[in-house]
Amino acid sequence: MSMKRFGWNTTVITGMRTGAGILLCAVTILTVSATAFAADDGILNIGHWDSLVVIEDPQLSPDGEWVAYTASISDEDTDEYLTSLWMVDWAGEQQIQLTRGRNYATSPRWSPDNKYLAFLAAATDAAAGTQVWVFDRHGGNARQLTQVNGAISDYAWSPDSRKLVLVAKLDDTESPNEGSSVPNDRAKPIVIDRYHFKNDESGYVTGSERNKIYLYNIVDAQLSELTNARNTDEYGPIWSPDGSKIAFYSNRDTDPDRSANTNIYLADAQSGAALTQLTDFKGQDNGPLSFSRDGRLVAYLQGPEPKFMTYHSRRLAIVPTTGGPSKYPAPGLQRDGEMPTFTADGRFLDVIIADDRSKYLARISVDENEVERLTQATDVVHAYSRAGDRTVVLIDSVGVPAEIFALEQGGTRQLTHQNDGWLTPLTFGAVEGISFRSTDEQQEIRGLLTRPPWFNANKKYPALLLIHGGPYMQDMFGFDFERQYFAAKGYVVIQVNYRGSKGRGPEFAQAIFADWGNKDTADVIAGVDHVVKMGIVDPGRLGVAGWSQGGIITNYVIASDKRFKAAVSGAGTGNQLAMYGTDEYIFVYDHEFRPPWEDPDLWIKMSYPFFNADRIKTPTLYIGGEKDFNVPIIGGEQMYQALKSLGVPTQLVIYPGEYHTFSSPTFDKDVFERYAAWLGTYLQPEQGNTRP
Repeated sequence: MSMKRFGWNTTVITGMRTGAGILLCAVTILTVSATAFAADDGILNIGHWDSLVVIEDPQLSPDGEWVAYTASISDEDTDEYLTSLWMVDWAGEQQIQLTRGRNYATSPRWSPDNKYLAFLAAATDAAAGTQVWVFDRHGGNARQLTQVNGAISDYAWSPDSRKLVLVAKLDDTESPNEGSSVPNDRAKPIVIDRYHFKNDESGYVTGSERNKIYLYNIVDAQLSELTNARNTDEYGPIWSPDGSKIAFYSNRDTDPDRSANTNIYLADAQSGAALTQLTDFKGQDNGPLSFSRDGRLVAYLQGPEPKFMTYHSRRLAIVPTTGGPSKYPAPGLQRDGEMPTFTADGRFLDVIIADDRSKYLARISVDENEVERLTQATDVVHAYSRAGDRTVVLIDSVGVPAEIFALEQGGTRQLTHQNDGWLTPLTFGAVEGISFRSTDEQQEIRGLLTRPPWFNANKKYPALLLIHGGPYMQDMFGFDFERQYFAAKGYVVIQVNYRGSKGRGPEFAQAIFADWGNKDTADVIAGVDHVVKMGIVDPGRLGVAGWSQGGIITNYVIASDKRFKAAVSGAGTGNQLAMYGTDEYIFVYDHEFRPPWEDPDLWIKMSYPFFNADRIKTPTLYIGGEKDFNVPIIGGEQMYQALKSLGVPTQLVIYPGEYHTFSSPTFDKDVFERYAAWLGTYLQPEQGNTRP
């Protein structure tokens, strides 16, 4: 990355004393200068995207003295998001960068003996896939630890730090093109025979592509497969505290593509081990997993029954390793759990709870119906890590991008300051919670309202209904660049957690089961009506935009309500029928909606924006990635063609080589700017939204 461009202050460190010795690699302390954005007028603009640092995956060292984490930032020269490995000490006084460049270091993990810090990065051999690398904390630069013939996606240290358990796709199976007459210098035909045959980003799925669990002996560099499984994928392995067992989850039905039945398994930590199946729920039992300190219990997350797979709620569960039924701590909580971890005494589980417009860290009793909130109600906790009596959490809030905090004495103390300089000159729009009744009066709906910076109560502003994707996601009281970007453009931004969203329990989420475009659309329109009644927006200047499910609902909105003067449908569709067999959700379609030939009327009903396109009068921009298999670009193309045929102002923008989520910062920024230009043409926000 360009140090000059981002205004970094740079200091080179040659060594750092730790509890385990000296780390002697060349590292860099990076702090953003408070004057880096001195030329700004205090309002967020698209230029700020380039210098926003995204922190993820904090990992506290076994001695509790250091936190490893990753930091990603846009790179101008390569037009990529570069991810590097960092450390911060418990005092928060030293911010140390360990890797740089295009290696995309991810998944930092400390060895239990505190001697090594491992991470995933591309192999030295460019033709090989992602491998495990390590820093020796006694000194030296990072070295590649594994050299397997394939790509590693997950790993975990054994308790004695002498082995790794890996999740990888290895290139060791026979090719379906064996015997093909196509010359070696030509791309081979893609031979497909699976029910589920495509995934966004990874592309077409062939029979040989499976995630397997392997044991890697660090001493002799020997690799062996744990279970010798074939027609299945395996995920999330963890070691038992004594290192003798490995727990993981997998779908081992006859044809895993045709079911959503993952279960928790236990195996001896040796090649070809026999399995003990710990759970038998006919749905998704999955991870991340956690052993109790005595090895007698495994905590996991249990999803809904398969037909509700779209609304993938996760309740906290515990199963004995010796066999027996699962139990469900705090059964009355009715909220999703994430990242369960047993406390040292085994009496409690720490877990992230996805609640209404927030995510908080909680401590839940294993035996009693007790839930203790450990973080603030409106904070959004993305991850945490614990070592001994120390805990760190990754938190963002309304005006602050995610940073790492120490959790202590009932409060938090900030450790990282990657975005301090980025924030210094900026003033954000105020964010407040809103609630209102659904149009059918059956449910209270909640959402968020963001006012423009330096909001003037004597003015009326254009409103932008910004719809989240999913549908099983939610807008939260956290930092949201998108809503602040449009607030800075002069819009009152309305975000509604419509029925189908997470944070309100399974019943709320499943309310739109096999009924897309009905209650969800009514809820977001009710949110606009509520804000119009507040008297702060101009009812003649209403806009709507969204991505993925948000783009789909946008099409429902403009086919239902002619008040909207401009719309942007990103990675959306108006003809759900066209998605059958062209996107990656075949299991959902066959189990939630049934195949089109069994209930064609339902599919036509769900596709009403396309089959009622003549009702749409709203000028609409359609956007998508060329290679998107999540919501293929055909969804936008069909709606664009319909409106173009009808003479409604429309435009189609396709981003070459991009999937559902873009990898190019240039394209990401272009999307924001095209949103703003299209909406601005028809809604004309006050561009002089500056200090009074």
